[in-house]
Amino acid sequence: MSEPTKSAHTRIAERLIDQRAQVVGVAVSPDGSRVASVVATTSLEHNTTYTKVWIDGSPVTGGEHDGNPTWSPDGRFLAFTSRRGEKKGDSTLHVLPVAEPGETRQVCTMPDGLGDVAWSPDGAWIAFTSRTRDERYTKPDASWQSPRKVERLFSRLNGEDWVFDRPNHVYVVAADGTSGVRNLTPGEFQHSGIDWLPDSSAVVTAASRHDTWDTDLATDIYLVPIDADEHPESIRSLTAHDGEYGSPSVSPDGTSVAFIGHSDLLTLPVNAHIGIIPIGDTPVSANDITWASSALDRTFYSTLGTRNPVWEGSSTLLAVAEDRGDTHLYRIAADGSAAPDPLTSGPLGVATFDAAGGTLATVETTIDRPGELFVDGERRSNVTARLTPRLLPWEKFTVPTADGADEIDAWIMRPADFDESSTYPVLLNVHGGPFTQYGEYFFDEAQAQAAAGFVVVLGNPRGGSGRHTEWGQAILGPKHPIAPGTGWGSVDVDDVLSIIDGALDRYAFCDRDRVGMLGGSYGGFMATWLAANHGDRFRAFCSERAVNNLLSEEWSSDIATAFKTEHGPSHIDDPQVYTDHSPIEKVRNIDKPMLLIHSEEDWRCPIVQAEELWIALKLLGREVDFYRFPGENHELSRSGSPVHRVQRFEIILDWFADKLAAH
Repeated sequence: MSEPTKSAHTRIAERLIDQRAQVVGVAVSPDGSRVASVVATTSLEHNTTYTKVWIDGSPVTGGEHDGNPTWSPDGRFLAFTSRRGEKKGDSTLHVLPVAEPGETRQVCTMPDGLGDVAWSPDGAWIAFTSRTRDERYTKPDASWQSPRKVERLFSRLNGEDWVFDRPNHVYVVAADGTSGVRNLTPGEFQHSGIDWLPDSSAVVTAASRHDTWDTDLATDIYLVPIDADEHPESIRSLTAHDGEYGSPSVSPDGTSVAFIGHSDLLTLPVNAHIGIIPIGDTPVSANDITWASSALDRTFYSTLGTRNPVWEGSSTLLAVAEDRGDTHLYRIAADGSAAPDPLTSGPLGVATFDAAGGTLATVETTIDRPGELFVDGERRSNVTARLTPRLLPWEKFTVPTADGADEIDAWIMRPADFDESSTYPVLLNVHGGPFTQYGEYFFDEAQAQAAAGFVVVLGNPRGGSGRHTEWGQAILGPKHPIAPGTGWGSVDVDDVLSIIDGALDRYAFCDRDRVGMLGGSYGGFMATWLAANHGDRFRAFCSERAVNNLLSEEWSSDIATAFKTEHGPSHIDDPQVYTDHSPIEKVRNIDKPMLLIHSEEDWRCPIVQAEELWIALKLLGREVDFYRFPGENHELSRSGSPVHRVQRFEIILDWFADKLAAH
């Protein structure tokens, strides 16, 4: 019996996902002579993504999940992480000889992940972070485990599950594998990011180790001596619990730490900057931080991912910032005496980078190319060759805001086999966040929609990133204590409608009578809001992993209680602020078909957000389809299982093909 014929949409989804390869990490050897990178390849057959470490264009590791390449200070060895332990789920740390023949040696095994790898300058130690499990996790299954006593907010995080009883700690192990693993930061507190002092006496890390961290939301930079496991009192904060500071990087002379962060704990979003503090005995307050990048009013936390700044000597640094859809690498004066100087240009996104020994390596992506390795500006990899011949370009355009005070960045992608004389159905996309950006990077959503015959329109309304501070903060709540705005569902809606109107007016091939709209997370909020308030403008809506009820979201999300930084008052003090801006409140107005997609293990926007909307629409007798993805979290569309990502594409493309069909 022959196998059933795959639909066109299935073939599109599989082509975009199966065997898709891209460079996702990079590390330059200390003398600049060699470049290690990580290449990720997705397999539908095995329903996973494989990663391998490459050096100078060739794979050097043979594991299925190898990553985090880290050079020894003399460049003779390369440390990397893997999953080669005897037990399923074990993470392992290995050292590979590079400058001479030899066998790869396994340095240690950890039961619950391994990352943030950093080799000490004296070559003796390798530091890393790993989760430390409570004893309950040694039991055969949940039926044997003792109950959890939850005492902190933010105890369960999307994609991580419970974290308060398996906190992320800083560990060290001898680089030659001759001694056991040591936990330098035992206790309840979480840590992320590691860099060493030049004399190898201590590491710096970002952590929230003060008692009120889960209510004031502060994160600090800490110094952790190499013997902190024996002398925990020696761990000290370098900052004063008055900001959100992360991704630390020690200057070559050991006198300063650079980091990425901001000092406004009451307001999100806010453009994050490169801060510089001295390494001293007294914590530095926010007013005494040198904000080296402040002359560029853009965020240095990137939608494409963020790595710690890289020092060039003791006077300049390298870091990545967003700018109106682009993501560029900048050189920054450590004393803030000059505006950041862009080192890359044009329509592209720098996903990550590294520099050492006079060599600069970047991973760069464009709309029609996933990440590839570039060294000193020249492309050095071609792992995306299988996919790129079928990828489509797009065109950037701008439209004025409704009040004419500014302009909005937008993009349009023509469908495959485009004919200028024909008209096509249109899909308007709205990004999540809202403090993220669409832009010049590979976006498989747009590629799939265009390949299926849709015109794709998207843009960056107010509330998003990549612009000046006021742009991102325009939709803060009207009662916000620091920067009151107009709230969600206000000028952001005006901007979204301006984007679609601008596209329809400018491009005659867009069929005005066949326009659909979709978005995820905050974009899902926007889909439901538009369906309830502007349903006459669209024929159908897809609301995915959405926020539909801001009040129940603040009660149930993994980051519940943090939304006051966006909306203003707490939901206990003033629940009306939350209900006023919740699209579920106007559900009776929804009279267009709606597609709901949600993951059952989404803790960021719990699935009750979709259930509330689905129940209401069902009771009202409206047309609604609801798909629940088991075993997936908020990141389904980006890092969910390959099989589920293909199925998700099929659902969306099939559904809109039906709802936007020509009459």
